[in-house]
Amino acid sequence: MKIDWEPLREIVSSGQRFVLSSHARPDADALGSELGMALLLESLGKSVRIVNPSASPAHLKFLDPTDRALKIGVDISAEDASDADVHIVLDTGSWVQLPDVSGVLRNTSARKVVIDHHPSWDDLGATVFRDTSAPATGVLVCQLADALGWELTREMALPLFCAIATDTGWFRFSSTDAGTFRDAARLIELGVQPHEVYRQLYEQYSLARVHLAGTVFSRVKLACEGRLGYTWISLKDFQETGASPSDTDELVNQCLTLEGVECAFIAIEQFNKRVKFSLRSRTSVNVSQVAEELGGGGHRQASGAMLPGPLEQAVPRVLQAMAEAIEETPAESAPSEIS
Repeated sequence: MKIDWEPLREIVSSGQRFVLSSHARPDADALGSELGMALLLESLGKSVRIVNPSASPAHLKFLDPTDRALKIGVDISAEDASDADVHIVLDTGSWVQLPDVSGVLRNTSARKVVIDHHPSWDDLGATVFRDTSAPATGVLVCQLADALGWELTREMALPLFCAIATDTGWFRFSSTDAGTFRDAARLIELGVQPHEVYRQLYEQYSLARVHLAGTVFSRVKLACEGRLGYTWISLKDFQETGASPSDTDELVNQCLTLEGVECAFIAIEQFNKRVKFSLRSRTSVNVSQVAEELGGGGHRQASGAMLPGPLEQAVPRVLQAMAEAIEETPAESAPSEIS
């Protein structure tokens, strides 16, 4: 799905003050895309601020050592965040993923833009640049730079490489194609060292995170004749291990390493007693449909939703929804394309 980026050239040229935002609990694709886009705009002489609904997770601090990404309501007020000519949202197009920032978007007089690769979206009143076949929003930032003749620099390379590498599962998901590797190679030529990036992302776990993972894996259950694996995390687990919510990243994917498992989910009890669900599939089972039925959304093979608690009631509800989706789909084996 090739994007016509020319309308973005006019939007960028028409403004001087830019605000960039992404979804709550930003991952490396969200934060990396924001940082790469911010640097691109600044290379054109624009003034840029990154304003997110959540603080950046500690394990991504190496991407943003100067804390450029501001948390709305803490580091910047909604009024100040509204002071912009253009507001660009990256890696989401959903109101529910933009708490607090959604108020800015609804009230700002700035022109609004969405750059995203997720199929689930709302009408944000924005000019939309979306390609659901793209493996990462970081890829889209590289594409727009090429299409508009904007130069990628060494400083932009690290955040964009992290965006692409993480959302392709370190290039192992089936959404990865030859173009993905070409983008990665170009960023490496600009100075990225993949072994250092991998170490920062996946070899800096705390002991608390390892203990939490042990707890989570010890309670994995199978359903649907072994086609579905699932597990859960309670608030008590965080208290007993000393782990933080960001330590839950990637844990759901471990369920997919079990022989015969085609789909998986993890339930994570939140401090407000709601329950966050991450849904995964590595076959033709469409978990985005399940997520949308539950009020969430995402990719066909990687989606999420937030449900009311308690945990003991939320898990059976999602288990039933996932089981119904699996039962409607013939058993198969296919490579993963989680994003």
